[in-house]
Amino acid sequence: MRDGQPVRRLGQRTCAVHPWLRPGIRQRRAQGNGHGTGGPLVARRGIQRRSPLAGPAGRVRAGALRQRRGGRFCLAPQAAALRGLPVRAGVDPQAAQVRTATGERPMTNAPMNTAEQRPARDDAYNFAYLDEQTKRMIRRALLKAVAIPGYQVPFGGREMPLPYGWGTGGMQLTAAILGADDVLKVIDQGADDTTNAVSIRRFFARTAGIATTERTPEATVIQTRHRIPETPLHADQIMVYQVPIPEPLRFIEPSETETRTMHALDDYGVMHVKLYEDIATFGHIATSYAYPVMVDERYVMDPSPIPKFDNPKLHMSPALMLFGAGREKRLYAVPPFTRVVSLDFEDHPFEVQRWEQSCAICGSHESFLDELILDDAGTQSFVCSDTDYCAQGVKQQENDR
Repeated sequence: MRDGQPVRRLGQRTCAVHPWLRPGIRQRRAQGNGHGTGGPLVARRGIQRRSPLAGPAGRVRAGALRQRRGGRFCLAPQAAALRGLPVRAGVDPQAAQVRTATGERPMTNAPMNTAEQRPARDDAYNFAYLDEQTKRMIRRALLKAVAIPGYQVPFGGREMPLPYGWGTGGMQLTAAILGADDVLKVIDQGADDTTNAVSIRRFFARTAGIATTERTPEATVIQTRHRIPETPLHADQIMVYQVPIPEPLRFIEPSETETRTMHALDDYGVMHVKLYEDIATFGHIATSYAYPVMVDERYVMDPSPIPKFDNPKLHMSPALMLFGAGREKRLYAVPPFTRVVSLDFEDHPFEVQRWEQSCAICGSHESFLDELILDDAGTQSFVCSDTDYCAQGVKQQENDR
């Protein structure tokens, strides 16, 4: 024991082992730490190895060691070029040899990011950012969620490079299911060009090197915030929803223990009482988004804050629907061709929003419209929330002329 800490011996060296340090966790110890002489070590499962990148002072050159999939270590492009070793594909060897003092990244000769051409992946990150063990854990939880439609499955959420509430749950699900051949589309309130959508799309293009697109039919994985595309989905697509609050009973019963009991007992009477209160107050069900649905005649589910205009698209959809809540660390799913019914009453059936106006850009009467205020006088204009659907409508009109 040393200062109350157990001591583990690695060969002829001794080091204090923190309580959280497991044998499988990799660690590097530099020279001069009081545990012997020589270059830095890379310890893995009690096996010590001397790093080939140790400098004269025994320190690893900054940025020279990169961890890749499978737990292997490799040389960064700059270090590989300096040692005369082969450089990974997509990196210009001449650019790798010259690195500025400001830490400028090497220039790549990869093509632009389109649906047909994949960008060069940044090998400093694991594929799609998350480690493989975390991905397996999330995929196991997804299998359970698909087997029990609408049931909230807990999972061990990880920190993502953006704050909670900006899509961390959806990003973790996307990272767990992405493959090298996938084509990703990201929308925010139906738009492809918003800050959140562009940031997430660039994030996965950099960490996974996958192709991205703004065309709904071309995408294999669609991550969305608060909308379902107007273009009908097909069987080869996966929808990933960003969910802030996964519990549909949260605003009726704040106790998590009670809500779990209500789900287990199929006790959803209070949800119908809430809808009845809307009818008694307003004469109709006033809930316009996050409208509760019954999945497979068993679980009441929050379809994320999508407008109730999109609820019918969940019913018997050929695409797989995955929902992830990063802050709550919950996920749930709706398998393809699953019965999804919005809660209502016989004398007050479920209805979606309708507009008397049409889209000012494409003239659509069937899409979900966003209201725009054009001037201080309050002049209104309505445009499609789905930017890709609107653009295709304009293109179709031009072709018909």
